[in-house]
Amino acid sequence: MAALFISDLHLDAAHPAITEQFLSFLRADAAAADALYILGDLFESWIGDDAVDTAQSAVVGALRALGDGGVPCFVMRGNRDFLFGERFEAASGAVLIEDPIVLTLYGRRVLVMHGDALCTDDRAYQRLRATVRDPEWQRRFLELKADDRRALAGAARAGSRAHTAAIEYAIADVNSGSVAAALRAADADILLHGHTHRPAVHRFEVDGRARTRIVLGDWHRQGSVLRWDRSGYELCVLPRGAAAGIGGGPE
Repeated sequence: MAALFISDLHLDAAHPAITEQFLSFLRADAAAADALYILGDLFESWIGDDAVDTAQSAVVGALRALGDGGVPCFVMRGNRDFLFGERFEAASGAVLIEDPIVLTLYGRRVLVMHGDALCTDDRAYQRLRATVRDPEWQRRFLELKADDRRALAGAARAGSRAHTAAIEYAIADVNSGSVAAALRAADADILLHGHTHRPAVHRFEVDGRARTRIVLGDWHRQGSVLRWDRSGYELCVLPRGAAAGIGGGPE
């Protein structure tokens, strides 16, 4: 038995193969786990709990089935689905968790984040993040008609793609000083996050202490999952189109 961690699936009706792989993953690997943690950007966009489309509804139902089968699911809001609310939580059976959060995993103290808050060199993005996480902004946005929210979300995604393409590769990654500060504040030696779509295990020192930063991959071309049990952790790929089951070796 193990705890499984995933992020950055960006599920969307326009890319059904990703959704199908995720649903298969829930029925197979996740159903045999101790717990499933989704660290943000489960969906490409989430414009409110009252505007769920058919593809999203199928995913919500599958999460409910996972929980009904005895596997707890914990979901962190990402930069694409920060509007998850109480109705999503009730319908999916998942538990919304804060970003950041410190977990104790098999005796190890682990700082868990979506990861976007660490990309502090991208100042334009951090200003946007502060705006859309403001409760008053969210209240006003959710008062709009669903079609208007959907149009605004589409424009925001297009703007995000243009912004990412325009900035330097390093600016879009985490800032090492922000990583060190987060680990100090949490008194943790391990940081686990997604967001950057750059799966890897980084080992370094902060204040003379050995630290580890584990980065989950996205699901655009294949799945990415961190499997953590009493023997340790492994960052694995899930080839698309292969039989269900964690495999493919470390990322």
